[in-house]
Amino acid sequence: MVKKSLPPRAFRTRTGAAMEGAMSEAAIRIDAVSKIYAGGKQALDNVSFDVPRGQIFGLLGPNGAGKSTLINILAGLVNKTSGHASIWGFDIDADPRNAKYSIGIVPQEIVFDPFFTPFETLENQAGLYGVPKDKRISDELLAAVHLSDKRDAYARTLSGGMKRRVLIAKALAHEPDLLFLDEPTAGVDVELRKGMWAIIDEMRARGVTIILTTHYIEEAEEMADRVGIIRKGQIIMVDEKDAMMARLGRTEAHISLAEPLAALPPALTAYPVELEEGGKSLCYRGGDGTGKGKAEVAAITKALIAADIDYTGIDVRESSLEDIFVSLLG
Repeated sequence: MVKKSLPPRAFRTRTGAAMEGAMSEAAIRIDAVSKIYAGGKQALDNVSFDVPRGQIFGLLGPNGAGKSTLINILAGLVNKTSGHASIWGFDIDADPRNAKYSIGIVPQEIVFDPFFTPFETLENQAGLYGVPKDKRISDELLAAVHLSDKRDAYARTLSGGMKRRVLIAKALAHEPDLLFLDEPTAGVDVELRKGMWAIIDEMRARGVTIILTTHYIEEAEEMADRVGIIRKGQIIMVDEKDAMMARLGRTEAHISLAEPLAALPPALTAYPVELEEGGKSLCYRGGDGTGKGKAEVAAITKALIAADIDYTGIDVRESSLEDIFVSLLG
């Protein structure tokens, strides 16, 4: 798959002091937002956090945690029960027109008219946002998502992966400053997923702020600058991804011994090490994500050599974002 660059951002309909004032704000500001559906189900409970402009923010949580509800509230598709939220400084209740104009959304479900072609779908979307015909970039977007050859095919004839690419292009038709991606790579193959993330990475480089929900946590680890974890409608942690992994990450090492040990040598009792497999293996679990774990593993191997204890192999593994996610959710 040949990577093509996204087209330049050709137009802006909001200019002047209002736009400058909005752009000085965080991309999203959420303050004590709650949502209770009819029947009493509480989908969001006092959610508060900010999303800095120009970042990819990964919103992670199990099914039913409230991720899609929060995105739909920000996009104006669901009414919140209480709290406040703003997009580029525009309150979503007091100034919904400007707030919504800043947004492009790729929904979790594949939804668009099956009787329109990809080109017509993008043209219609641009028209809804008032983009003049001479400023529309539909063909450029189709090239960027590798669908130029399907420009005039009916959408109902496209594969699932192609339809998802149409949705990404549709969300970009009015060149928004903020893009919501709700499980954008669900159900697509590995090659297509990598192609989509190349496009998303380029959007970040162009200054687009991206809010991502995904079940592929390795994608969030690879792409996100900042991560929020939500459970049962409550935000349990928001932090820079690297800071979170440094604070909560751990190192695990398994050292295979040439001969079984009956007990730990005195030199190792100061480390978080235990014997496993009947004394045939040493297991280390420690560190803090800052490199301390690797340093302690190196010290352990030196202590083994000094004690004349031979080993045949070492398997060292650092915590992933998924490990941290699972531990936080219990």
